[in-house]
Order: sequence, then structure tokens, then C-alpha cells
Amino acid sequence: MKNIYQSIKAEVLKVTEESSNIKTFTLKPSENFSFSTGQFIEFSLEGIGEAPFTPSSSPYITETIDITIMKTGYVTEKIHQLKSGDIVGIRGPYGKGYPIESMFDKEILILGGGVGMAPLRSFLLTLIKQIDKFKKITLCYGAKSPEDVIYKSQFEEWKKVKNLEVLRSVDKCPTSQWQESVGVVTCLLDKIKIDLKNTLSIVCGPPIMMKFGTRKLLELGFTPEQIYLSMEKNMSCGLGKCGHCQLGPHFVCKDGPVFIYEKIKNFEELWD
Repeated sequence: MKNIYQSIKAEVLKVTEESSNIKTFTLKPSENFSFSTGQFIEFSLEGIGEAPFTPSSSPYITETIDITIMKTGYVTEKIHQLKSGDIVGIRGPYGKGYPIESMFDKEILILGGGVGMAPLRSFLLTLIKQIDKFKKITLCYGAKSPEDVIYKSQFEEWKKVKNLEVLRSVDKCPTSQWQESVGVVTCLLDKIKIDLKNTLSIVCGPPIMMKFGTRKLLELGFTPEQIYLSMEKNMSCGLGKCGHCQLGPHFVCKDGPVFIYEKIKNFEELWD
């Protein structure tokens, strides 16, 4: 029986530079590694430390796993120094992912910002694999600038997928090469056409973006039961022991990181 508390070794196969401070690491675990989209893993460097990340690859692929990481501190800075052939550790998966089957026959609105597109990429790839089971998928993604957009080439492929509408915006655009929307990501919500009563919204990004994104969705008529949030901020141990990720009576790492907004909307520390 697999011990999910024990790290396994994984080789770095490829490092993809997504932006100036975000890289995707394609890893080959020493054994096939399975997860459900929305779950997370602990990524460790021997003698350095570990940190939690949600895989950005398709859960249908078990031979390799992609982890997209923003450089934000000591551990992530060391991770960004990795190169092909290096060995790391991963353990998990942990937490609860998206209830995909309960989303069948509905429209799905994905609202993502910045590196929040990493777990949403895994979610989107899961939907695309069985796209005929959904009425329609709309992806709204925002970044600070065109240079900060991650998965640039993959967005071009996603735009070709039937029943998938892709809208993007950037906060600022100093050049004329960007031909899409300019403004915070919530501006895209004014351009979409959905069947509100039969749509679920999935939100992931920086806390401030999630706060105003959720507020905008509510203004459009979404109910708290129709909004799913990926609350990854402050997770640490992954086991519900350290208390860093406590949200009301919940531990994000054990009870989430995916929550229906209705379940957590009244906690004052929600967006801290």
C-alpha cells in the first residue's frame, strides 16, 4: 500500500521558462504518480526544505507530472535553480480536488489570474479530455502584462478546441503587439455569454483577484453555491498539523484546497 506521507524521488526532465519569475518543471517520478485535479503535492529539495504546489498537468498522465512554480522565497528560489537531470522529492497527493462528475452537463466558467492558471491548467486539461460531457467551457485569464502570461503556446492550442471560449486580459500593455483586452481580469466577465442558471464558476489566482472576482460573479447573479475557490494560500505541512492554513474550522490542506464559496464565505480571514 502506498504511503502518501513518504516522499518518492523524481527526476527533472525539463524546465520551461513561462515568465521572468515562473517556471514549469516536468518531473518523472520513480513510480507512476496519480492525483485528482485540484489536489496538491509537497515538493522537496534535500537539505533545503519543501513547499506545497498543485500540479499543472493532466491527471490522466501518470508517468510524468508538471509543477508550475513562481519564485517567491528561499525554497522556490532554490527550485528555480534546478536543471534537467536533477533529483527532487515529491509526496502526496493531498487534499480534495474538483468534483468533476457533478459538473457534467453544465457550463463551466474558469476565472484565473497570474500563476493561479497553474492548477486551472490541470482542471482545464481534465475538462478537455471529456469535453462532450460539458455544455460549454469559458476561460477568462488575466496577467499583469503580456510578458507575464504563462502557457503562451498552449493558449493558442486551447483556442482551437470546440466548445471552449478563451478570453485574456492584461493589466497594462506598453506595446501595440497585444491585441486582446486590457484591464483587470474581471473586465472579461462583461463580455461572456452564459446560461447563468446552469453554470459553475471556478476561481483561482492571487487573493485580491479572487476577492474581486468572486464579488463580480455575485453581482452577475451567481449564487455562493455556484462558485468554487482554490484556497491554496498559507498551506505548509500538507497534513493539517501546523495550523498555518486554518480557515475557520477548516484546514485548507485537508478539507480543501477546493471549496464551494458558500462553505467559507463568512470567515473574516478568507482573503487575508
